[in-house]
Amino acid sequence: MLAIEASSTTTVCLIFAGCALVIALLGTKMAGYADTIADRTRFGEALIGSVLLGAGTSIAGIVTSTSTAASGAADLSVANAMGGIAAQTMFLALADIFYRKVNLEHAAASPVNLGQATTLIILVTLPIMAWAAPPYTILGVHPLTPLLVGVYIVGLHGAHKTHKHPMWLPRQTDDTRDEDDDEATDHRSLWLIGARFAALVVVVGFTGWLVGEAGIELSQRFGISQGVVGALGTAIVTSLPELVTTIAAVRRGALQLAIGGIIGGNMFDALFIAPSDVAYSDGSIYNAISDRTVFWMALVLVMTAVLLAGLLRRERQGPGGIGWESVLLLGIWAGGAALQIMLG
Repeated sequence: MLAIEASSTTTVCLIFAGCALVIALLGTKMAGYADTIADRTRFGEALIGSVLLGAGTSIAGIVTSTSTAASGAADLSVANAMGGIAAQTMFLALADIFYRKVNLEHAAASPVNLGQATTLIILVTLPIMAWAAPPYTILGVHPLTPLLVGVYIVGLHGAHKTHKHPMWLPRQTDDTRDEDDDEATDHRSLWLIGARFAALVVVVGFTGWLVGEAGIELSQRFGISQGVVGALGTAIVTSLPELVTTIAAVRRGALQLAIGGIIGGNMFDALFIAPSDVAYSDGSIYNAISDRTVFWMALVLVMTAVLLAGLLRRERQGPGGIGWESVLLLGIWAGGAALQIMLG
C-alpha cells in the first residue's frame, strides 16, 4: 500500500497533479466511448449521459469521498461531492463558450434533462434537512442514506419513462440539435467498446483514491480546512473528466449527451454522501459536517435552479454569444469559491 503520509510535500503535490493529468486524459477517451454507446443503443443520449457517462466519469469522486469518510474526514468527503457538483455545473457554462452557434441550453432542449435537474434538487435538499435534524443512526447509518439511493433510482426510472413516452416536447427551431443528428463513427464491437470503457473506470477509480489520500495530507500540512480542499481541490481534480467529456461532446455535436452527462453526473455525485455515511465510523456524516460544507450545498441548489431556468427559457443568444444563465453560473461559482478561500 502506498504510504502517502511518509512522502515529502513535493511528492504529495506531484501525486495530486499527476492524478489530475491521468483523470483528464482518460476522460477524453470515456467521452468518445459513451457517445458511441449512446448512438448504438435505444436509451438515448440524455439517459446514457446520466447513467454511463455521468456515473463512469464520477468514479474518481465517489472513491475520493468514500475513502476520506472512512478516514474520518467528514467535511472533505461531503465537500468533495458538493464542490464537484458546483464545478461541473459551471463546466456547462464553459462548454457554452465552445459552442458558438447558439446558446447551448437552447440547442439541447430535452425534457429528460429537466426532470433530472429537478431530481438533483431533491437529492441535495434532503442532506440539508438531515444536517438540521437531531443526529440519529441505525447500526451506524442514517435513515436518509437508503432513501437517497431510492430517490436516485426513482429519478432514473422517471427519466427513462420521459424519454420513451414524453408528455410534452420542446419547440423545434433551426438551432435545435436532436440526438439523431449525431451518428456513431466508431464501428467496433459494442462489447469491445464497453470493455474498454469499464477498464478506464477502474483506472480512474484507483486514481480517485490517490486524490483523496493526497487531499487529506495537503489539508493537514498546509493548515487548509477540509471544506476548501474538498470543494476546490479534490472536487475539481475528480471532476476533470466531466470538463473534458463535456467539451469533447459539444465539439462532436452531441449536445444532449453533454448536458445529460453533467446533470446525470451531478445526480450521481449527490449519492456520494450515501456510501460516505456508511464508511464514516463516528455516527451520521450528515451531522458531522460544518456550516461551510452546507454552504456548498446551498450554492449547488442555486446553480441548479439557474441551469433549470436556462433550460426552460431557451435563450438563443446572450452576451458574448453565450446565455445569461451561463454568465450567472460562472459568477455564482467564482463568488462562492472566492468567499471560501478568503475564509481560509
